Amino acid sequence: GFMMYMVFRCDFNSTDPKDIKFTNSYYYNKMEVNRFDSDVGKYVGYTEYGVKNAEYWNNDQAFLSQIRAQKETYCQHNIGNWYSNP
Repeated sequence: GFMMYMVFRCDFNSTDPKDIKFTNSYYYNKMEVNRFDSDVGKYVGYTEYGVKNAEYWNNDQAFLSQIRAQKETYCQHNIGNWYSNP
């Protein structure tokens, strides 16, 4: 069978929002087909299928603003949980 999965990732040096990078990647059969990068602010496609998806998602402003908010709601919110001092 085929395998499709998503990977959410937060890269950061501090809790300051400008130091946080959120990425959301879509994979199909171990090949990355789409990626949202908070530094870019939109989806980018890496295959023909991925380009079509990126175009569709980037034209949906409500969806795109929801994904852009993940930097603060997912990453910044959880930094304290991931790297707390005991």
